[in-house]
Amino acid sequence: MKKTAKILMASVAVSAAMLISPMVAMAQNIPAAVVTENHAPRTKNVILFLADASGVAALNAASLMAYNEPMKLNIQSWPHLGLSETSPVDNFVSDSANGMSSIVTGVKTRNGVISQGPDVIRGQRDGTPTKTLLEYAEERGLLTGVVSSQSIADATPAANYAHSNDRGKQGEIFMQAFTPRYGDGVDVLLGAGRQRIGGLLTQAGTSFDALASAHNRPVYTSLEDAAANNTRPIVVADRIDVRAATLRALDLLEPSEQGYLLVVEWDAHTDDVRKGLQNIVDFDRLMAEIAGRVNLDETLLIFTSDHSFGVQVDGGKRGQDLMEGYDAWKASGSDADLVRLENVLVNRTHTAEEVPTLAIGRGAEQVRGYFPNTHLFNVIMNSWGWEASQ
Repeated sequence: MKKTAKILMASVAVSAAMLISPMVAMAQNIPAAVVTENHAPRTKNVILFLADASGVAALNAASLMAYNEPMKLNIQSWPHLGLSETSPVDNFVSDSANGMSSIVTGVKTRNGVISQGPDVIRGQRDGTPTKTLLEYAEERGLLTGVVSSQSIADATPAANYAHSNDRGKQGEIFMQAFTPRYGDGVDVLLGAGRQRIGGLLTQAGTSFDALASAHNRPVYTSLEDAAANNTRPIVVADRIDVRAATLRALDLLEPSEQGYLLVVEWDAHTDDVRKGLQNIVDFDRLMAEIAGRVNLDETLLIFTSDHSFGVQVDGGKRGQDLMEGYDAWKASGSDADLVRLENVLVNRTHTAEEVPTLAIGRGAEQVRGYFPNTHLFNVIMNSWGWEASQ
């Protein structure tokens, strides 16, 4: 299904509210469709990369593990850097639900809550739905996509397209992808979680097949099964190849004349420290690949995290394996909260310190200093030249 009507309506709205004289645009060789009222070209495309549970210490450790040197990750060369404060309204330490909801709605909420205001009571009473960046993009005719290494109805991806008083309601959350509040909903939805979501759908009296039939939108079991001619695929797999899924999503979103929003999550929890750090390294390589592919004159790339995690490097030297002692710990099967390797200490819990935000491309200069995570919503909205509404 194409978004012709929505794109036409959005074009009219943008023309009326935002554009300067076409003569000015022509004189500056800037497409009129991306010129805002302050005569500055707006961002056409936004890609938000979210490494779940990746703080400053995790980036440092990932660089040391992979390259035996600090500051060797590609994103550590991105020119714009800030520190994002992640707390919910009532606690110091955030979970992914509040963390991501705050980023994509500009409103801090409570842990466990998906894109609803702090008037919510988790699991008991809905709060005020808070409008997400994806919903703003849908309203204005952009193409949208969400990719996740995790369940596609888990907190981080769900915060983009759904609203719930409890992140655990993954069946109800997933169903909201088919009944959007704005536009025709998320266009490309690729992630894992098939067993859990499927079980919850069964409890709710429905299924993947029933939803697909009712909405004429197949739900594929793997990325490979998704039809090549389906421009709005939904994949709920047991596991997902994040790189392949992200590149597939870009292939589908990039033709949009109005622009696109793509959100990509890759888990970076370091409960298993080698696995978590390797995910950061692999994610970094993917981000470098994408940064080399897109047009940064019209695309904003942002990397951040929803919250930090208790990992620190407190020993080691160049030429030594940072993960010394990991194999013995893994073989022990220990589930202790505190993991002591030779050079790394892991307290297997979320932590409260600020997380890094790095940016490159159109509008990236807004990322600087210390700020609450809600500021990233404003950075992206300002880059698009849009004002918040409900």
